[in-house]
Amino acid sequence: MDDILAWAEADQAQARAVLHKTGVVAAWEGVGATVNLVGSLRTGLLLGHLDIDLHIYSHPLRIGDSFAAMARIAAAPGVLRMQFANLLHAEDHCLEWHAWVRDEAGREWQLDMIHMAKGSPWDGYFERVAERIAALLTPETRRAILDIKAAVPPGEKVMGIEIYQAVLRDGVRGWAHFARWREANPARGIVDWMP
Repeated sequence: MDDILAWAEADQAQARAVLHKTGVVAAWEGVGATVNLVGSLRTGLLLGHLDIDLHIYSHPLRIGDSFAAMARIAAAPGVLRMQFANLLHAEDHCLEWHAWVRDEAGREWQLDMIHMAKGSPWDGYFERVAERIAALLTPETRRAILDIKAAVPPGEKVMGIEIYQAVLRDGVRGWAHFARWREANPARGIVDWMP
């Protein structure tokens, strides 16, 4: 697929199919949680890096409910493995889940599910970040972001928020310019930039 915009649209459609196939939203709602998309799928900037970011809110937050939802997800077709971290006493204030899912084309997707209590320090924050990014996108900045995402070397981990900050705040264009920007602006921990 030569056209980067068509590539992005195809990846985003497949991401939604993965969510549907795994029953992620129904599994979390089944334990009384609210599920919100955050990150690149919410902003329409998903490309290449096959991850889907979800923030899940519960009141009260019970570890048992989190495990019950994940047990349902684990039984879904294509789910390969899962990972859990209890970060309730860390900066994140959450239960962090990752699930890896194979789609019909054989590609492996990562579902990043951050389960937190309603009213926690990060409640709604990354939803607002995504809304602000989406509101500021122009066809030119969207293309600049997708071009950088497409150029990320295999195996190199780059957070989308780094690219969005570089392009939207600092006018970065192209992988070489971004690589220099990143050296001068290293990300440490949670990046709390909001446009």
